Amino acid sequence: MDQETFNLSIRKFLKMVGVNSQREIEQAVQKALQEKKLAGNETIPALVTLEIPSLGIKVPFQGDIRLK
Repeated sequence: MDQETFNLSIRKFLKMVGVNSQREIEQAVQKALQEKKLAGNETIPALVTLEIPSLGIKVPFQGDIRLK
């Protein structure tokens, strides 16, 4: 295994996940605000699960997204 290739590949994957996740969250929050489903001062619980079936891992990550 080439450690540098491996690390760069992981970073590229995580960057893609981070950028796309942020975009999806921003769009969903904007839509919820427009539809008056959110007031704009909430803290929204979030859950992300990293799953790599071929490695047998499924790891949840929990956190909060604060709007104010």
